[in-house]
Amino acid sequence: MVGSAYRLRHRRLMDTAPATASSDPGHSSSNGMPIMVSILVVVIICTLFYCVYCWRWRKRNAVRRAQIQNMRPMSSSDLPLMDLSSINAATNSFSKENKLGEGGFGPVYRGVLDGGAEIAVKRLSARSRQGAAEFRNEVELIAKLQHRNLVRLLGCCVEKDEKLLVYEYLPNKSLDAFLFGTRKTAHLDWKMRQSIILGIARGLLYLHEDSSLKIVHRDLKASNVLLDNKMNPKISDFGMAKIFEDEEIEVNTGHVVGTYGYMAPEYAMEGVFSVKSDVYSFGVLVLEILSGQRNGAMYLQEHNHTLIQDAWKLWDEDKAAEFVDASLAASYAKDEAWRCYHAGLLCVQESPELRPTMSGVVLMLISDQAQLPAPAQPPLFASPRTTKRATQASEFSLGTGTDTTKTQSVNDVSITMIEPR
Repeated sequence: MVGSAYRLRHRRLMDTAPATASSDPGHSSSNGMPIMVSILVVVIICTLFYCVYCWRWRKRNAVRRAQIQNMRPMSSSDLPLMDLSSINAATNSFSKENKLGEGGFGPVYRGVLDGGAEIAVKRLSARSRQGAAEFRNEVELIAKLQHRNLVRLLGCCVEKDEKLLVYEYLPNKSLDAFLFGTRKTAHLDWKMRQSIILGIARGLLYLHEDSSLKIVHRDLKASNVLLDNKMNPKISDFGMAKIFEDEEIEVNTGHVVGTYGYMAPEYAMEGVFSVKSDVYSFGVLVLEILSGQRNGAMYLQEHNHTLIQDAWKLWDEDKAAEFVDASLAASYAKDEAWRCYHAGLLCVQESPELRPTMSGVVLMLISDQAQLPAPAQPPLFASPRTTKRATQASEFSLGTGTDTTKTQSVNDVSITMIEPR
């Protein structure tokens, strides 16, 4: 009985074993299929992402290579191409200690070359609104311009992702640091201010009439006038400058660039610029040098009118002495100061036709025999709120830049929008 029971149990186990074994593969395959599908989907998605990444990387590199190739013709000019390693060594790899300031183009660094020569390096920022076109524009223009009142470009570097401009180093930095800073009382006496005004005028005259090219700067302001060790002024920042053809008198553009407070009204409101636009900016700068005050948003908020309106009002009421910087006290030649004042008002007249040329301005400044016409009233600008709405409606794209060490002409609002650039 025991033997038969054992055989019966063994037979049952043998009968059920194949059934159990045969059911395992089906169960296993049914569980494994979703896992395999999931893995396959992940692999496909990752492959697609990788392909997109490679495509974008190649496209980005192609654009960079094209930009660099566009820069190559510059090597045929008189401007030397400098290698990145020497600039890195000169600026200590663009260390914070060597940073002079920040502009619309990008940061500016002080450097010392192997021979001991000091340089200033402008480094194109990746976030800069001024791209390769502006970089090339500045290089090609300044490489062809040589004047004692224009900043000297020593070289450039286009290597890897870097775009660098190398200038002569000017130890006194920009005019606005003296004019609107705490050092003006000790340094900017009348003779120095007069010399700066005349130097800027001669630099603009060279750009407009005496150089091989007819150039409109379009962004003349206190922070774009640099001072050398003898306080001689040098006009800088030609990224927004434009070359005029021989027969061109004015150009109409929908893309307005410059700094609020310095832009001529016809340029700010209609996009029309000419050499007379620079004359207007020069006039504003002259009045700032005389008064020691900035024609900007702060002045507008405090006085409810612009600096040039104040200048006109005091001139018209025969109270010109009240406009002159109090730090000068009475230590200035009245006739010379009044001639600069008069010339500045002639430059900021609303109609471009009424403004003098820069050759006429230089003559006014150097000759005490020149008969100056009576200036017309400068433009009356709208209130900030109205001006802002008008500018937004006109959809002007204002590309401007800050400069140096936060003593720059930012928020110089007297003509167009109230936002900083």
